[in-house]
Amino acid sequence: MGHRRRRCMRQVLRLARYLYRWLSGTLIEDSIAEDGELSTVCYRPEGVEQLLQQTKFTRRELQILYRGFKNECPNGVVDEGTFKYIYAQFFPQGDSSTYAHFLFEAFDSRKSGMVSFEDFVTGMSIILRGSVTEKLNWAFNLYDLNKDGFITKEEMTDIMRSIYDMMGTCTYPCMQKDAPKEHVENFFQKMDKNNDGVVTIEEFLESCQKDENIMQSMHLFDNVI
Repeated sequence: MGHRRRRCMRQVLRLARYLYRWLSGTLIEDSIAEDGELSTVCYRPEGVEQLLQQTKFTRRELQILYRGFKNECPNGVVDEGTFKYIYAQFFPQGDSSTYAHFLFEAFDSRKSGMVSFEDFVTGMSIILRGSVTEKLNWAFNLYDLNKDGFITKEEMTDIMRSIYDMMGTCTYPCMQKDAPKEHVENFFQKMDKNNDGVVTIEEFLESCQKDENIMQSMHLFDNVI
C-alpha cells in the first residue's frame, strides 16, 4: 500500500523533472549550456527580477529555461495541445493525455487556457525546490480537480486512472482492473479523518506529513537538477 501511495506523489515530481530537463536541453545534451552560450540570450521575460525573488531558480537557470521555453513555444505561452505533446514524448507506451490535462490546469493558475513562462517557472520552483508543505499544497491543488477545496473519491479515481493510463505497460506491479479503485479506498482510509467522504487540505497535509513513504517521495528529486 505504501508503494501505491508514494507513486501518485512521486509522479508529480518525476514529470516536473522531465519537463525541466526537456526545456533546459539536458535530455539531449550531457550538461547544461556553458556561460558563453548563455550570453547569446538577448531577450528576457518581463519581471525577471521579480521571478528571481519569487522562485528558487538562479538567473542562469531562468535564462536556460526561458530559451528552451521559447524554442518549444515561440509565441511565449504553452497551450494544452503543446503541453500534451511534450509529455507524450516521455510516455510513448501509454496515454498521457488525461494526466497532462490535469497537470496543465494546475499550472494554469489564472485559468486563461494558456501557461506563460511566469506560470511555468513559479510552479516548477514549488514542485522541485519548494518546502515539503509547498509541494504538498501544490499536489493537493492538482488532485482537487474542480478547485472547491476538497478532494473527492471521484477526483482521486480520475487522477489514478490517468496515471495508470500514462504508465501503460510499464506499470509495475502490473495493474489489475480494480487497482485505481483500491488505491483510492486506501487513500481515503488514511486521509479522510472524519469519514465525511472528502479530504480537506488540513487532512491532506497532516496525513502526508506523518507518512514516511510520502515524505521520502517529497525529497526524491532534491538536488538533481
